[in-house]
Amino acid sequence: MGMGERAQAAAGCLTAGAGAGTGLGLWAVRADGRWYVFEQGTDYSLLYAELPLFVIGGVAAALGLWAVVDRIRARRPGP
Repeated sequence: MGMGERAQAAAGCLTAGAGAGTGLGLWAVRADGRWYVFEQGTDYSLLYAELPLFVIGGVAAALGLWAVVDRIRARRPGP
């Protein structure tokens, strides 16, 4: 594995981590104030349904963007 491949792999991992963090942040903003529904108990669907969807969606969006940028960079003529 060459240095360029390691840098590319590290960039992909960092991109996935940033996407997960972004998804978690968006979920936290969206879930604020929705833990307790009026005259009902705690809304656990925020944890078992929405949280994984936001985190996985953030990772997928970030890696999709990373793949597009990588494809554009690959087409560009280099030195």
